[in-house]
Amino acid sequence: YSKPARSAGSTMEDAFEPPAGFRRVKIPGNFITLNGPMYARLEEGKFISGFHVEPRHDNATGVCQGGMLMTLVDMQLWLAAFAQEGIEAFLPTVNLNCDFVAPAKVGAWIEGRTSFLKTTRNYVFADCVLTADGEPVLRGNGMLKILHTTEVPYELPDLLED
Repeated sequence: YSKPARSAGSTMEDAFEPPAGFRRVKIPGNFITLNGPMYARLEEGKFISGFHVEPRHDNATGVCQGGMLMTLVDMQLWLAAFAQEGIEAFLPTVNLNCDFVAPAKVGAWIEGRTSFLKTTRNYVFADCVLTADGEPVLRGNGMLKILHTTEVPYELPDLLED
């Protein structure tokens, strides 16, 4: 990963190229559209998500706002359950715990990876680690509810732009 060069009149995102293999994620609804973009790739059956920390993501101390990092964890958990565990159901987050390990600076590439602790008939329990340029910045775990009665209007390939 290399930090993007900026030219006059461009935004950081205009000049940003995600690491090899990452494609932009198309999440239904407006939240990620407004706060992203978010990128993802599948690597050896594992779903890996990421985003580039832009100046608009910073807090009063000039590092990535914790809520933005928590957003990536939240998205990473359900998308990884969908991609890695094959759970094709709507998965609202019931509980999300996050420990902030280190700050993520503007310009950093944030990447999320998930491991699954247990899946029951109704719940998924998972852990997620976010890194900034390869260094841990957040450890999170969550509990997702499997809604069996809600039809999922998309498939994983539909969520990743070509």
